[in-house]
Amino acid sequence: MTEWICRTCGVEQAVTADPPQACAICTDERQYVLPGGPSWTTTDELLAGGYRLSLTELEPGLWGLRIEPKVGIGQCALLARTPTGNLLFDVPPMVDPDAVNALQELGGVAAIMASHPHMYGSQVAWSRAFGGIPVYVAARDVGWVQRTDPVIVTWQQPFDPVPGIRASQVGGHFPGQTIASWTGADGAEVLLAGDACSVRPDGNVTFLRSYPNIIPLSPRGVRQIVAGFDEYRYQRLYDNFAGRLAADAAATVHFSADRYVAWITGEHDDLL
Repeated sequence: MTEWICRTCGVEQAVTADPPQACAICTDERQYVLPGGPSWTTTDELLAGGYRLSLTELEPGLWGLRIEPKVGIGQCALLARTPTGNLLFDVPPMVDPDAVNALQELGGVAAIMASHPHMYGSQVAWSRAFGGIPVYVAARDVGWVQRTDPVIVTWQQPFDPVPGIRASQVGGHFPGQTIASWTGADGAEVLLAGDACSVRPDGNVTFLRSYPNIIPLSPRGVRQIVAGFDEYRYQRLYDNFAGRLAADAAATVHFSADRYVAWITGEHDDLL
C-alpha cells in the first residue's frame, strides 16, 4: 500500500496499492490537470530525488516552510508559535525528517489546519510524524479530503486550535475557507489568510475563485470575506505564499475590496 501524492496540487491521496485514476482536487474548475494527465509521487521518491523543506523565519515566532524544488502548488506553510503549542497552518506536500527535527526544536506541532482544500498537502502524514495530533478540517469542505483518518476533526464555529490562536471560516474561495489570528511577538494581531486574498506586487490584495484560472469572485463573495476578516483587529496579514501586508493590513484589504468591486460591477466601464 502506498501513500500517494498528486504532483500537480501536492495533496495526499488515499493509501492504496495503485495510484488513483484522477485527482479530485485538480479536476475541479479552481485547479487544473496537466496536458499529460495526472501524475503521482511519494515522499520516499521525493526525498530520494533531493527534494527538501526549507524553513525561514518570517517574523519572530512565525516560520515559513516551502518545498524545494517546487512540488504541487508551491505554497508556503506557516508554523505559528505560542507558549502553549504551535499550529501548522497550510501543509507541505511531503514530510521531510530534517524539517520534522527542526520543528521539534521550535516546540513541535500541537495541531494542523489548512486554509482550504488546495492546502491540505500531506496533512495526515504530518499528523503521524508528530504522534497523531489533530488535523482540523472545515466541515463544509470535508468532502474534499482524499485521505481520511481518525486524526481528522471537523469544525464549524470559530474556536482556538491551540490556545492563543483563533480560527474561523470566511467562505468565498471554498465554503469552508479558513483564516487564523495569531499574536505576534510585538503584541500585534496577525491574520493568516491562506488565499482568501492574495497579496499583489502593488502592495494591495485581490480575491479570486480560482487563481490559476483567473475566475473572479462576486461582489458578495468579496464582501463576505472582508466581513470575516473584520472580526479581528489585525495589523499584519500573510497569504499562502508568504505574501505579506506589513502594516495597516485591514485598511489595505478594504481599499482592495472596494477597488475590486468597483471594477467587477462596471463602475469604471467609461474607461473601457
